[in-house]
Amino acid sequence: MRVLLVEDDRTVADYLSRGLKEEGNSVVICFDGAAGLRTAQSSAFDVIILDVMLPYLDGFQVTRRLRLDSVRTPILLLTGRDAPEDVVRGLDSGADDYLTKPFSFDVLLARLRARTRSPEKSDTARMRFADLTMDLETREVRRGNTLLTLTRTEFSLLECLMRSAGRVVTRDRLIDIVWGDREISSNNLEVFIRFLRAKIDPPDSKKLIQTERGVGYSLREAG
Repeated sequence: MRVLLVEDDRTVADYLSRGLKEEGNSVVICFDGAAGLRTAQSSAFDVIILDVMLPYLDGFQVTRRLRLDSVRTPILLLTGRDAPEDVVRGLDSGADDYLTKPFSFDVLLARLRARTRSPEKSDTARMRFADLTMDLETREVRRGNTLLTLTRTEFSLLECLMRSAGRVVTRDRLIDIVWGDREISSNNLEVFIRFLRAKIDPPDSKKLIQTERGVGYSLREAG
C-alpha cells in the first residue's frame, strides 16, 4: 500500500513508518495538518493515517476538507482522546476508523487491511469526466481511446481539476497543491495550463479545460 502518515510526534512517526515499511508498504510522512492536506489533495494514496492533534490544522479539519474535495481515500484517525464525543466527531467528519493511543501495531495493521479491502478502493483509483479518464495507479490518461503522455506536473494539474470537476479551482490553490512552497507565478501556471490544454483538448474536440477569467480554471463541458 501507499500510505500517507500525518503525525507531528517524530518519534511516533518514525516508529510507524519503519513498521509499515517492514510490511512492504511505501510511506510518505507529513508533520503538520496543512502539509498533510496538501499532500493528500495532490497525490493518490491507498490509506491515510492521521493524528488528531496537529499544528495548523487538526485531524478533524483535514478529514472534513478532504471529504469536501471528494477525496475518498480511507482515513484512520489516531488520538489519545477517547471520549465518546471525540469519537463521534471524528467519524462524523468523514473518517473511516478511529484508533486511540497507545495501540498495538498489529491492531493498526489489521484496521488498515480491513479498510483497504473496501470495494470503494478500486473506484477511487480511477476518475472520469466526459470522455476523459485518469487512472491514479497506472498514471494513464486517455481522451476517448487516445492514450495521452503527460509530464508529472501536467498529471498533477489535471488530477486537481478532475477532483473538482464542474467547480472552479483558483490559481492560488492550483499553485499551492501542485508546487507547494516553491515560488511559481500566475504566468508560469498559465504556461503549464497551455501545455496541458494542448494535450487534453486537441483541435476538433470538445473543449474541457475552461479559463475562469480573473479566478482560475475548471473542468467542464462548454455550453
